Amino acid sequence: MRINSKDETLKRNYIQKYQFLIKEYESIKAGTHPTLKSVGDFYALHGTCRQTFSKYYRRFQDSNDISSFLPGKRGPRFRTRRTPYEIEQQVLSWREKGCNKYEIHDILKTQLKEKTPASSTIYQILKRYGKNKINPPMQQAKRTFIKEKIGELGHIDTSHLSKDTIANDPQRYYLIGVIDSCSRLAWVEICQDVKALSVMFATLRCFNHLANAYDVRFVEVLTDNGPEFGPRTSQTKESHPFERLLTEMGIKHRYTKPYRPQTNGKIERFWRTLNHDLIEGTYFSSIAEFNKELTDYLVYYNQLRPHQSLNGLTPTKFSHSCHRIT
Repeated sequence: MRINSKDETLKRNYIQKYQFLIKEYESIKAGTHPTLKSVGDFYALHGTCRQTFSKYYRRFQDSNDISSFLPGKRGPRFRTRRTPYEIEQQVLSWREKGCNKYEIHDILKTQLKEKTPASSTIYQILKRYGKNKINPPMQQAKRTFIKEKIGELGHIDTSHLSKDTIANDPQRYYLIGVIDSCSRLAWVEICQDVKALSVMFATLRCFNHLANAYDVRFVEVLTDNGPEFGPRTSQTKESHPFERLLTEMGIKHRYTKPYRPQTNGKIERFWRTLNHDLIEGTYFSSIAEFNKELTDYLVYYNQLRPHQSLNGLTPTKFSHSCHRIT
């Protein structure tokens, strides 16, 4: 029953009802009620529930005012939950620069702290202004990585093999890949885990093979922010195995933008090609067999397979016409 009129009888009846119920309830709790033994019987007898009764009971205990038995008013609260206009404009400004909702959230968090809108809220703002889909000017604002010299930039990433790729082998295997941004020359090593030390040694083997077989030596590499690569914000870079490797070899370390795997798109595309050509739908009897097949495929990929982005040339042939950074 809601109190929607000025009829004092309704209010008086409501108050008397709850005064009686509270008296009954307290006598049950004290064990002095003549017939009812539990509060469950009390709720059933009076057609109420624990949540509703407890709400009014606590309200009365806190205020000691019988008017607290009366239901509160229903209706709109004159308060908007819409994000302030100034913050909306900041969101739109960063969107025009090509940032997605996650990037905008991370950028605003450094300025707005606890007032930062959630990623879902940012998406609703963009949708409200018709900016949830990227248009051509926004796409042009994105940075692209076009390198004209071999060794100018290497893309490094990890991938994993499905458990059923190697027959009767419960061990989980991972792939560490390095690809040259200019020539697309690539090499991959197998690891049993993606711990920093394992990734460091696998990367070193990739570097050595690319240098010895194709004369590729990097001055800069691009990775994601995974712990195996020493995240951008890490406070222990000097002791991190991967970071130490790059430091000793004089290689600069760059990171992809958060939530932007396409920034490292060349290695991501390479993984799809490798999976389609060699791994997908194929089962190997042992990791040794897979390693041999992988090596043969990488030789084929680098020396025989035409590459669409290289005007139909193989990475090796294309590299013959390119300058080297070192």
